[in-house]
Amino acid sequence: MISKYIDRFSTKERVLHWFVTVTFFSLMLSGLGLYSRLFNGYFSLFGGGSNAILVHKIAGVMFFFSSLILFLHNREKVTEFDQDDQEWIRLRGGYLSTDEVHLNVGKFNPGQKMFAIFIGAATAVLGITGIFIWFPESFPRWIVQISLMLHGLMFVGSIMFVVVHVYLATIGNPGTLEAMLWGRVTRSWARHHHPKWYKETTGDNP
Repeated sequence: MISKYIDRFSTKERVLHWFVTVTFFSLMLSGLGLYSRLFNGYFSLFGGGSNAILVHKIAGVMFFFSSLILFLHNREKVTEFDQDDQEWIRLRGGYLSTDEVHLNVGKFNPGQKMFAIFIGAATAVLGITGIFIWFPESFPRWIVQISLMLHGLMFVGSIMFVVVHVYLATIGNPGTLEAMLWGRVTRSWARHHHPKWYKETTGDNP
């Protein structure tokens, strides 16, 4: 009997993804108070400002390496855009259409690919600028100031991208979250959301 489920992500991929997720939100919560005095109240989650800074530094190192490993693991899949991807972009994934749109999507749609590329680039920028901010006395003042600006911009940009990512992985596309929870998705979900990947995986036509 053919199973109604298809394996999508391995245990290692899921563990790495959730590790990146936990460290990202640790950075976000500990970094809000550092970003603006309006969010100093978040320091209480860590027992004070000095503890929040310590958590931010530790989580920053863990996020930097795990996020880069995750990006490099999927680099070939998320950096290649074919004609089907261009059609997806032209139709904006069908999200703004009132009619049902059928798109030939591989394992990752172009939106997911662009998200992965942005987070990969943001990880590099946040990590490099974080070093200058961490040791301000060791670098020229202008480098530290530019690093603070870039760090803040990437911080805000990353939060915006992650909010959209979380929405599309839950409410926006029901059934998507199960792939990162259990590693598998239903065949019907795969046929509907990622028909090209479904065909490549099963050999069946969607």
